[in-house]
Amino acid sequence: MSVDLVEVVRSGFRECVHRGSVVIIGPDGEPTFEAGSVHVPIYPRSTNKPLQALTLLKLGFDPVDEAELAIATASHTGEPEHIELVERLLRRYGFREDDLACPPDLPMDEKTRAGVLHRGGEPAKRYMNCSGKHAAMLATCAVNGWPTDAYIDPGHPLQQAVSAQVIALTGEPESDLGIDGCGLPIVPVALVNLARAFATLATAAPGTPEHRIAGALRARPWVISGTNGPDLLSMRAVPGLLCKIGADGVHAGALPDGSAFGYKIDDGADRARIPLTMAILQRMGVAWSAELAELAAPAVLGGGNRVGVIRAIPGVISTGG
Repeated sequence: MSVDLVEVVRSGFRECVHRGSVVIIGPDGEPTFEAGSVHVPIYPRSTNKPLQALTLLKLGFDPVDEAELAIATASHTGEPEHIELVERLLRRYGFREDDLACPPDLPMDEKTRAGVLHRGGEPAKRYMNCSGKHAAMLATCAVNGWPTDAYIDPGHPLQQAVSAQVIALTGEPESDLGIDGCGLPIVPVALVNLARAFATLATAAPGTPEHRIAGALRARPWVISGTNGPDLLSMRAVPGLLCKIGADGVHAGALPDGSAFGYKIDDGADRARIPLTMAILQRMGVAWSAELAELAAPAVLGGGNRVGVIRAIPGVISTGG
């Protein structure tokens, strides 16, 4: 059961409402706020990527720097620096773009996509937003001597290890896997357990793989998100925040003290993400600022002018700025 979370108001009238489910947990891991179905498993989509990358590190994947680890967790937008990181990973482990099992796509970044089309380019696997994760998975197979022609198969040793790690980190009982948009198996996880997993990453001790993952995401939010991406905007506005979006309206994150959140917007609307995330952070006690206030209420435009606002429904999550 979901609840009304975000509203779109145009010229004083409520034009649309986005429904969904939200959970906030305290540093002790227990919920301090619940709305909707937060104990029912969902497919976290790309919000799972930091959890999947943790498995790769534990299996011997050894990125040369934070940027290379970040691209392994990224939902990148296909900008040139993203593609350079993906290609660097492939080259170092002796792979080609054709070895990637993700589907071909065009860059998500509008300017980059326009440039590719202007040059007569076509969809390619390297442009797909999950190509960094796939390149890192190929690298992990190479380190372990595993076959790479079916590395996305649920029965492959790599995917069995990834599923086991996600289940262990989230505390989620074992269940049937789904298949994500990039072709990889995906473990269903309840929002409350997804939030707890991010809290584990955010509070991990130095020297651990978990701490290394969290450090890469915090240090390289542009790599995982792209220009003006939700994770970039959120982590830039709130120092110490660790977060990752997923397709179809999923988002999870945690603060350094271990308080964390997870949500799912039912209709997957991207425009509801940032206002909802800002309202959640406000309720979690993040100090309010002009930057956060601006992110919390993006404009609805009409004829190039501001005629409305997208915002979390007052009183549902936020406690007042």
